[in-house]
Amino acid sequence: MNKLKGTGVALVTPFHDDYSIDFEGLKRLVNHVIEGGVDYLVVLGTTGETVTLTSAEKKQVLNAVLEYNNSRVPVVYGMGGNNTMAVLNDISTTDFTGITAILSVSPYYNKPSQAGIISHYKAIADACPVPVILYNIPGRTMSNMTADTTLALADHSNIIGMKEASGNLEQCMQIAAKMPKDFLLVSGDDLMTKALYSIGGSGIISVMANAIPATFKALCHGTEEESLKAAFSLLPLNSLMYEESNPVGVKNLLRHMGICEDQVRLPMLRASLELNQKIKAEYQKLK
Repeated sequence: MNKLKGTGVALVTPFHDDYSIDFEGLKRLVNHVIEGGVDYLVVLGTTGETVTLTSAEKKQVLNAVLEYNNSRVPVVYGMGGNNTMAVLNDISTTDFTGITAILSVSPYYNKPSQAGIISHYKAIADACPVPVILYNIPGRTMSNMTADTTLALADHSNIIGMKEASGNLEQCMQIAAKMPKDFLLVSGDDLMTKALYSIGGSGIISVMANAIPATFKALCHGTEEESLKAAFSLLPLNSLMYEESNPVGVKNLLRHMGICEDQVRLPMLRASLELNQKIKAEYQKLK
């Protein structure tokens, strides 16, 4: 799975003002991030506002990304949920042609036990025809996957990695200390990327790489000096990306770059005038 090392970009789903999917904007975005040097695409993750898309729209977005990508870089597909049987049904009805792996979020809202989380993921990994990357994001799921849980699942032959977005470096270190040699420990937080690399991490699935992919190319593949410079350059923008929740901030940044509009679907709202001005000011500094 060396092809899934480095920068994966969690693609936004561009919308028109009437909330319909902007496929031309999506095409510009895909070309922008690939030309900027990302290593792979992640389609229909949290940043893609997947929870507001219909089943038909999800298929349209996936097929569009596969078409626009044209096999230039690997594609990871977001496929998870809090209903294990529904996820298994989705797996059984999905054409995985062109998909390298899936990214599957830990069950949310239910707050299952650690044993329940393990059983959930084993069922998915057993059924899925492509490898599975785990995804721990307790800030959204309200249920943390412990290091022991991750390590128990890391032994499964079809589970290849973990996107860790707990923000807990000690937990990440516990995973890194005992994980299999070829297991991918992926940062789920742009600012944690450099720290995770230092303990054996393999890269980032990034929000800001939608807008500034070249910065993440330097962060993941540059010299030590280039990598540190890139990491520190993220500081002014990072908090703005989440001030009104993701992907409001990064979509606004993409609007200033002329890639797509910053429309989001309810219950999210596009960036406020105040946030818009702050992001615009930081963008001007990048130019």
